[in-house]
Amino acid sequence: MSSVVLNACALVSLTFAIAGSAAEPVPPVERSLGRPRIGLVLSGGGARGLAHVGVLKMLERERIPIDVIAGTSMGAIIGGLYASGMDASRLESELLAVHWDEVFASRVDRPLLTQRRKEADFELSPMLEFGMRDGELRAPLGALSGRGLETLLRRYTLPVRSVRDFSRLAIPFRAVATNLETGEPVILSGGDLALALRSSMSVPGVFAPTEADGRILGDGGLVNNLPIDVARAMGADIVIAVNIGTPLSGRDALGSVGGLTTQMISILTEQNVQRSLAMLKPDDVLITPALGVLSSSDFGKTRELIDQGEAGVRLQLQRLAPLALAPQAYAQWQAAHRQNEAQPARLAFIQIEGSKLTNPQRLLDQLESTRGEAFNDAKAERDARRLAASGDYTRADYRLVHTPDGDGLVFDIEDKPWGPHYFRVGIDLFTDFRGDSAFNIKVNHNRRWLDEAGSEWRNFVQIGETPKLLTELYHPLNWSIGLKNDWFVAGYASVERRKITYYEPDSGDEQGRFTRTSGRLGVDLGQPWGEWGEVRLGVSHVVFRNQPDLVSSNFTGPRNALTVHETGLRLSATVDQLDYVNFPLHGYRVVGEAVVGERSVSGPQGDENFTRVEFEGTGVTTWGRTTFNAHMSAKSAGGEDLSGLGRYSYNLGGFHRLSGYRYNQLAGSHVLLGRLTMYQRLKDAPLFTRGLFIGGSVEAGNAWVQARDISLSKLRSGFSGFIGADTGVGPLYLGVAYAPRGDLGLYLFLGRP
Repeated sequence: MSSVVLNACALVSLTFAIAGSAAEPVPPVERSLGRPRIGLVLSGGGARGLAHVGVLKMLERERIPIDVIAGTSMGAIIGGLYASGMDASRLESELLAVHWDEVFASRVDRPLLTQRRKEADFELSPMLEFGMRDGELRAPLGALSGRGLETLLRRYTLPVRSVRDFSRLAIPFRAVATNLETGEPVILSGGDLALALRSSMSVPGVFAPTEADGRILGDGGLVNNLPIDVARAMGADIVIAVNIGTPLSGRDALGSVGGLTTQMISILTEQNVQRSLAMLKPDDVLITPALGVLSSSDFGKTRELIDQGEAGVRLQLQRLAPLALAPQAYAQWQAAHRQNEAQPARLAFIQIEGSKLTNPQRLLDQLESTRGEAFNDAKAERDARRLAASGDYTRADYRLVHTPDGDGLVFDIEDKPWGPHYFRVGIDLFTDFRGDSAFNIKVNHNRRWLDEAGSEWRNFVQIGETPKLLTELYHPLNWSIGLKNDWFVAGYASVERRKITYYEPDSGDEQGRFTRTSGRLGVDLGQPWGEWGEVRLGVSHVVFRNQPDLVSSNFTGPRNALTVHETGLRLSATVDQLDYVNFPLHGYRVVGEAVVGERSVSGPQGDENFTRVEFEGTGVTTWGRTTFNAHMSAKSAGGEDLSGLGRYSYNLGGFHRLSGYRYNQLAGSHVLLGRLTMYQRLKDAPLFTRGLFIGGSVEAGNAWVQARDISLSKLRSGFSGFIGADTGVGPLYLGVAYAPRGDLGLYLFLGRP
């Protein structure tokens, strides 16, 4: 919290220092028009800047020519795209089709991740990640990712990719950014247009700053949110200024550090806007759309924002009328300012640049874009997402370049500044309000890129009710056998201690309490199936020891400590296309594992051969606002139950695992569970959550000690109703559960018990 305050104070100091600084010179635009040169100035304001599209629509309808454009932040994006030759109607249709939640997502869609990254979501939420570099802890530089925005801007600006001087665009253009090292305004007048637009919209604490020409660039709104002076320096005789800045918040918003920081930035931005407004001359026109409570984050209200932009222009039609051209003259102006189609390019080479910590060249063979083929923007975007899906980069952008050797495709990537050691933290809290409860703190560590092959070292630590340690070393082999993706070898070891209460299955009466300590050691040879999943084949050794702590006279199993060893050949396969781990809306996941080997136990029971088979499948679909989630789990340990508690002694019973039964009430060596869950996402999402959900489930299943006892007629049923949220530390549930042969109960848990 203190760091937020310090950052806010730094912004205050920066902005007051900027107040007296001078921007770099702006070269005037030398074009003879025979009429006053009209300059359009578009302010920043986040989502509110979408109102600029409505302004442009009305200016076109009224036949107002625009000769130069200057913009800041979102105003720079809209202004820069218009200056590149996109007309207002195309801007409107493109922006209405954008899924803004995906554009600003902190990472690419989960189905596009490698299986290694997907599996980590089941341990801990991906929303909270920090890292370590050079011995110091570091956090992400922005709350949102600008990667999706960069890809969007790259696609829109492809037709003008060869224009390096913004004065040579269809309409001369300038964007305003802030040099975060010196506090000076930076007028972006040339270079990569997509990068310039993204640099101008680098809101502190929201988007990470960009680096261009050796300068760290932040949002231009810090220094000049309404750059009237820039348009004037470009030669504008008359300025049309559009101010859509966010108004100051009321007293109610000042009760938190975040609210205070936002208010301080708004105050400082408003001060430089007032200085700009003082530069307006009598013939200039100021347009201020009435956006009311629409905020800088309301990207989902694009239609409403555009409409309000149009309404703002209608109030100024009388002052704009003298600037209009005759129909024929305006048609000629439009024809001269249309965006040309992008010229086809054949790729002479493909390169990846920008990384100092990783070796992305090893991924070149996995890209869809191919040397010698015609450039395809859809393939390039998918390739950029594939690079971003590794989780190693804050930026994964692409650009077409022209060299003496021909046209080339260059992927620009930027290492996460908080790596290569990555940490996630989380917590598990559980209670059934009847005496059963659990508490665990979890930390996941991943050290990536130990070598040029991309080896990783992963560690997981859990302390609390169920202590656990896990370590795995993962090494890609860079073989070219079979599918196009890398083969790998992975060695792993884990140890866990778990408290087990053994119940009489029907009555739910306790018959004993045990401590099960288990360990696992193994090595796998595997192959990732791209974004679909992976397969592994290996040798594993599992040992678990059951230590009785308290045993009733009714317990019929072994009363002494038993140690069971399992050594076998293991084959596993995973296919995972769920969009979210918690409260998914679409997708499916299938996991299968088979182990063949030998099982032994201390004591007179002796040894036996066994075949253990486990399967889990989940399918999710959404119709309208209602999501249906079907899940099935079937497990069979094979052989005799040598331990007396069953191989799966903590699998069934509890919320969503036969709701209405005691937590882990049903144990055995053969388990079957089916569940159908229905839920709806409520309209308003609480802070720090993906959404709030309400729903219920119907479940059927049972556990059997011996395979001969398995019978579908003996399935038990359970039901639940719940309200839940997908939070930054895991799923949160408050639910009620009922089972005809169980009980009525109440559950509360955070995380994955």
